[in-house]
Amino acid sequence: MSDAELATPFRQRAGGAMKDAFLQEALTIATTKFIGLRREAFAGFPEGEALRDQARAIKEATLQHLDRHLETLIGNVERLGGHVHYAATPAEARSIIVDIARRIGARMAVKSLEAAGVTPVETDLGEYIIQLAHERPSHIIAPAIHKTKGQVAELFTRELKRPAEPDPEALTRIARGELREKFLQADLGITGANFAVAETGTVVLVTNEGNGRMVTSLPRVHVAVMGVEKVVPSFSDLMVFLAILAKSATGQKLSVYTSMVQGPRRAGELEGPEEFHLVLLDGGRIAQIDGPLREALSCLRCGACLNVCPVYRQIGGHAYGYTYPGPIGILLTAMLEGTPAVKDLAHASSLCGACADACPVRIDIPRMLIELRREVDEKKIAPWTERIAFTLLAKLLQSPRLYRLAARLGRVLQRPFTRDGRIGRVPLVFGEWTRTRDLPAVASRTFQERWASDQDLRS
Repeated sequence: MSDAELATPFRQRAGGAMKDAFLQEALTIATTKFIGLRREAFAGFPEGEALRDQARAIKEATLQHLDRHLETLIGNVERLGGHVHYAATPAEARSIIVDIARRIGARMAVKSLEAAGVTPVETDLGEYIIQLAHERPSHIIAPAIHKTKGQVAELFTRELKRPAEPDPEALTRIARGELREKFLQADLGITGANFAVAETGTVVLVTNEGNGRMVTSLPRVHVAVMGVEKVVPSFSDLMVFLAILAKSATGQKLSVYTSMVQGPRRAGELEGPEEFHLVLLDGGRIAQIDGPLREALSCLRCGACLNVCPVYRQIGGHAYGYTYPGPIGILLTAMLEGTPAVKDLAHASSLCGACADACPVRIDIPRMLIELRREVDEKKIAPWTERIAFTLLAKLLQSPRLYRLAARLGRVLQRPFTRDGRIGRVPLVFGEWTRTRDLPAVASRTFQERWASDQDLRS
């Protein structure tokens, strides 16, 4: 998705996504598969529910003493010969990595960072597809979920100048052949981090491809970029998260690769980087420790809430317009970009609660979305028409006399728009609301009127 497309209002992006037949096909296939696999994984894992409770408790306890755990992590990484950098903003993180790349004379970096004089190459298959398409990821763990295998084959044929068949194994072989050379040529490897164990200074990467191990071992310098909330106190805590992460994300018992990195290559070791750098990124996270979005800091980035969300399953990730889509993405965007960034997204949820049920650490996403909606209203960020409508509705519901009057007026005013017991398109302020949904017609008698009538008959 281009920057110009991202500038399009959310409702237009969502409307366009719902009309995209290829997107609808890809989303239905992928999310349905993920939902089924997750259900099967936890059905055969009776201790799973208890581990979810334990994982939530560990996250909460870690956040309460985050400064202490980060100090322990920094001390152990440096003890092992690594270097730790703190970045208050994403721009600072990029600057740190660019400085490292320039100092070592890097010409190519495997993983993603647009840096002056450095050619970045994505090594995750999904991210590589997205890079070739000049788009942004549309899912937390499956960045190319919005593309069918036919679309990927067309993309490879066009961008790599070689014929590609719409077969997953064939497409993977092509990507492997293209990327293997990049691994061998790269001076700098850049990764994220799923976790970092404070007591040992270990950075943990959880992947389903071998790219993570190659990025951390072949280039002579490895840089890991990690949000400060990813730290866990101990290996015993890590084991709890590993037991539920893959099951929630893809329905696997464990991901194919769980890589643990401890500093640069030491004497006697045959592989590993000459230098290791850990960039700890704040980006507004620490400010939320005592804020309304605190729970979102517990997110494991498994993507389970996206897969079950009825809104995401219809519009995909690009319609959200930011790095993180879906229910948790709305909260993370508010945290990292500010509440004004989600004035429309705050309402892009049915509040059905499926996301909270699927979350491996039981984040109460619906509650925080309601809080966001309240903040959008109180700070007058929402459109004035919406604020007026909800203000009037609140007054109406608080006054029995006004409610009864509105019911009588509603029966009269609805007549031009009612057909077969449903209210269709209504003009003016209700136009957007009724453009894609019908509403039940106002009943000929309210419940109170029916109750009073029945009471008269009984007496």
